[in-house]
Amino acid sequence: MSAYNEKTAESLLSELDNWNFFKDGIEKEFLFKDFNQALAFIVQLGMLAEKHNHHPELHNIYNRVSVRLTTHDANGVTFKDFDLAKAIDKLF
Repeated sequence: MSAYNEKTAESLLSELDNWNFFKDGIEKEFLFKDFNQALAFIVQLGMLAEKHNHHPELHNIYNRVSVRLTTHDANGVTFKDFDLAKAIDKLF
């Protein structure tokens, strides 16, 4: 499985809502009303990630959840990351 670089990922990024390429990964921050909503999103995202067998890096501060996707086996971004990003956007 080969990884995309920033230039080759541009067209796929244009299909996503507010995801950004950064250091061989794609990232997005989600904002919620409060901590409870942010935590509920993280739980839903976790179940979705299990179904995709692809697990994001998550960071939560109160009502903000930052998600980073990268394919560690490929040392960068692959189709797996873009597929999961599309699915995550549907949760939000």
